[in-house]
Amino acid sequence: MSDHTIAASAAEAAATAKRKGEHIRICLQEEVAGSGIETGLHKLRFRHNALPELSFEEIKLDTQWLGRSMQAPLLVSSMTGGTDEAGSINRRLAEAAEHCGWAIGLGSMRAAIEREDLAASFYIRREAPTVPVIANLGAVQLNYGFGAEACQRAVDIAEADALVLHLNSMQEVFQPEGNTDFRGLLAGIEQVCRKLAVPVGIKEVGWGIDADTAARLADAGVAFIDVAGAGGTSWSQVEKHRLKDELRKQAAEAFADWGIPTADSIREVSGRVPDMALIASGGLRNGVDAAKSIALGASVAGFGRVLLPRAAQSDNRVSVEQLVEQFRRIEFELRSTMFGIGAAAIEDLTHTERLYAIS
Repeated sequence: MSDHTIAASAAEAAATAKRKGEHIRICLQEEVAGSGIETGLHKLRFRHNALPELSFEEIKLDTQWLGRSMQAPLLVSSMTGGTDEAGSINRRLAEAAEHCGWAIGLGSMRAAIEREDLAASFYIRREAPTVPVIANLGAVQLNYGFGAEACQRAVDIAEADALVLHLNSMQEVFQPEGNTDFRGLLAGIEQVCRKLAVPVGIKEVGWGIDADTAARLADAGVAFIDVAGAGGTSWSQVEKHRLKDELRKQAAEAFADWGIPTADSIREVSGRVPDMALIASGGLRNGVDAAKSIALGASVAGFGRVLLPRAAQSDNRVSVEQLVEQFRRIEFELRSTMFGIGAAAIEDLTHTERLYAIS
């Protein structure tokens, strides 16, 4: 199917925008975390170094990622877009990310590809002119009319530095209008990696990526992987709140503990493809979680739903100020963790032997 077939009808595009709005409301108002499963980061501890021989003020958070300099190895994870409200949220997050030097990922840009008037909700370069911006499309859309041309269009709309294709098979199963044909996607992903000039990555949406899948993706030319492990938002639980089909609604409860915990996914992927640029996300709450993720093998730590309440406030000035405060707190927690183990720079944290598992 060629790219010229992807234009949606007004009704289809309106349905996509409606879904995006419902996702924001549900994530803000409902209990959507996985149940009976945790990230696994709580089972890890750092061995305290009582004599770090460092000045706290000299600890460096700056790093290199995909050839770009970053003030800190931190990322605003892909969340939303496609509605006026989502556009406001993206712009507030982008302004805070620019202020603090974080990278920022956008939510799925399918709506912008299908309907040009929704593209503005994904354009954040005015607010984030210098930090890495990551465009985003669902990988499964490669089986529903999208190709390299559509992927490039998403990059162009966002003026992005990279593209991530998200894998959300279980969400699509429970989504009322889900696309569930995942056949042959690896070949499609490989084609996109070959044709796009920007780095192409893969992310899960909350159920993690295993070592074998990571190795196949690396062989296909994927430049980075966001494990997006289990222990944070469960999209089967999000979609449950949208379902009118009682069978699927009840079935969603059986998958509340589905997925690979974030810590396990980081460990697996970094062990199998150690040279892969790896993003750790999925239930991270603070800078200590970020430090643990980096010590396990991640290059960058991503934060998603934990940022949403402040980003969704209607007062732009207050929202951005509170987001910056939250970002700075996470950075302070990361820097304090590094001080506590005697790590002067991110490279030292990456190679620390002071992280251990507790029973």
